[in-house]
Amino acid sequence: MTHPGESELRGPRHRLVEDLREKGIHDLAVLRAFDLTPRHLFVPTGIRHRAYEDSALPIGNGQTVSQPSVHARYLSELRLTGHERVLEVGTGSGYQTVLLSHLAAQVFSVERVAPLLDRAREVIRQVAARNISLLLGDGTFGWREYAPYDAILVSAAAPDVPPPLFEQLAEGGRILAPVGDRNEQTLIVGTRRGETLARRDIGPVRFVPLLGKYGWPL
Repeated sequence: MTHPGESELRGPRHRLVEDLREKGIHDLAVLRAFDLTPRHLFVPTGIRHRAYEDSALPIGNGQTVSQPSVHARYLSELRLTGHERVLEVGTGSGYQTVLLSHLAAQVFSVERVAPLLDRAREVIRQVAARNISLLLGDGTFGWREYAPYDAILVSAAAPDVPPPLFEQLAEGGRILAPVGDRNEQTLIVGTRRGETLARRDIGPVRFVPLLGKYGWPL
């Protein structure tokens, strides 16, 4: 499907993929997902000329879409094979949701801000991603109906991994989340081993706070 502005932005998108490769992203499936996903559709029209910069951009409602290299790092850490059921906490613009749709069998995404979810739903429909399900609600509760998940990706920072998300993680499943205070966090990847979460620190990050019952108060 050809999208608005697709032809003139195909070159910048290819250059973004090469930039990600130069920054150490070597997972071919992840690079392919970036090449297939038109980021310019997920940002406001006034800044579409910046869509393929490696920078965070505002998407309204006090939220941003992360810089592509952050998404790429996240997705590479999950090591998806294409057969997984994935939960995303924080749909935002829907950009990362569509990236995930190229890497997993099913994507379930929860967003608490209705206008963001409405816009994301429209763009997801426009790009014809059919393996995505969306829910309006408090993402710290997860989406119990479709659990367990092989991977969970949290797109905002909480004091710790919300207990419902751990409960909905399959045995051997991986969760990627920024944890810490409101200003500074550490990106962790955790693997479920029975009733424990084996954690590994990836590095320091800064994300918007995860608001909800098991995150920061509204």
